Amino acid sequence: MVRVAVFASGTGSNYEAIMRYTAGLADPGFGINLVVSDQPQAGVIAKALRWQTPVLVVERRQFATKKAFEHQILARLKQDQIDFIALAGYMRLIGPTLLQEYYGKIINLHPSLLPAFPGLDAVGQALKAGVKVTGVTVHFVDAGMDTGPIIAQKAVPIDENDDHESLSQKIHAVEHELYPRIVHQCALGEIYLDRGKVCRLSR
Repeated sequence: MVRVAVFASGTGSNYEAIMRYTAGLADPGFGINLVVSDQPQAGVIAKALRWQTPVLVVERRQFATKKAFEHQILARLKQDQIDFIALAGYMRLIGPTLLQEYYGKIINLHPSLLPAFPGLDAVGQALKAGVKVTGVTVHFVDAGMDTGPIIAQKAVPIDENDDHESLSQKIHAVEHELYPRIVHQCALGEIYLDRGKVCRLSR
């Protein structure tokens, strides 16, 4: 059984989508064994408690350096024998401490069609730009901000009357359908990174 940690800073809706997806599988081959959050008031914590997933809360401001912060997280990942990491609304760049240990084993979900609108508030960026289509991207994590090799994308149309809330809801609906499947495939090694390229096992 592949052991997965979900990193989240916010509500945890994608964590919960993964949990529901996993619960519906007869033999998933993986499980969510840890939730990591850098925000002690994050909504994901209550969701994790309801699903009986162990939680680690580590605040960056309690550590002198990013390296020390990530070493604390890494120690728990090793203790819990975590094999794979899924970022789900985690609002910090992953640093070299975690990247070196989990190269090719960290994926992220971003609410745009990368490389368009990287970074914070991708929904707001898309609305401000006046584009007609945005979307969702799942990618492997590298040292950059939303720059890693792309695994999957799905478009979301922007209607004339869409505002930040309505567009966010549309994007979340797509995320909740797409991300659990990709987490499943990546955790089981059906999608993997080889010399910087995304590869898929033939069925």
